Amino acid sequence: MDFNAQKEWAENFRNRKVDIDFFKPPEQPNVKRSETTIPTPFGNTRVLVYEPNKLTAASRPVFINMHGGGFVAGSADGDDVWCGVIAERADCIVYNVDYRLAPEHKFPIAIEEVYHAALYIYENANSLDVNPKNIAIGGHSAGGNLATAVCLYNISQGNKIPFVYQIIDYAPLDLFTNPADKPQFKEAIPVELAYMFNTCYLNSPEDKRNPLVSPLFAESLDKMPPALIITAGLDALAKEAEDYAAKLKDTGIDVLYKEYADLPHGFNFNGDDFAAALDSWHLMARQLKNAFYHK
Repeated sequence: MDFNAQKEWAENFRNRKVDIDFFKPPEQPNVKRSETTIPTPFGNTRVLVYEPNKLTAASRPVFINMHGGGFVAGSADGDDVWCGVIAERADCIVYNVDYRLAPEHKFPIAIEEVYHAALYIYENANSLDVNPKNIAIGGHSAGGNLATAVCLYNISQGNKIPFVYQIIDYAPLDLFTNPADKPQFKEAIPVELAYMFNTCYLNSPEDKRNPLVSPLFAESLDKMPPALIITAGLDALAKEAEDYAAKLKDTGIDVLYKEYADLPHGFNFNGDDFAAALDSWHLMARQLKNAFYHK
């Protein structure tokens, strides 16, 4: 499939009508929301910022969030209400990055864009009034892939950003394996859709085994930050995330692995189990708060 066909497909996918009742937190978080831009080599990057109105910590830690959408769709706005929950419950400032999408911006643009946004926050901590030694990163689905890829990329750049934690929420971590060869469930992302996501994101098949694309194949993980890895039991991506958690643990990295059994991909944004969804968001916030305040 050539670029024009990929672009047409992605535009149709983004513009499709979606009749989904998305979850909302039971109480509106008490946070101040603002919008800003951060300069990166790819231009200004839109970022939504959430700061608790009752931020109790003088240290002002940061969590950098990336949305899902198969690398081709979605926006920071989709995570809006839950970023406020994270900010309030983890007692931190959340930077919700609206990274550039494929196929218009293929691998590794989103990774490098998020990395440079994080580097800007780190290098301008004084003017932003945040703690450069207390920065965590995470994301959901494709955003989770980007989060751990940014950690790997950061290491390759000299580990300039001292990430204290990463959150990987039901992320694709193996784009090398054919989607048809992964565990199949009727609730899972359809094989054809997974194939299109990968095709739009990658420049060529040779990219598939690159550890920044498929972190499961990274040769060294010893400098990675501690992690929370969340999976859904009815998700075709669960097994590779479980394997990644084991690989991190084998390297000596502290990992909390949590599977939400009998639930599908994206369960904490919509579905039939709001209690599990809320539990997962609260788990993320707890782990971040522990990383920030109980080192």
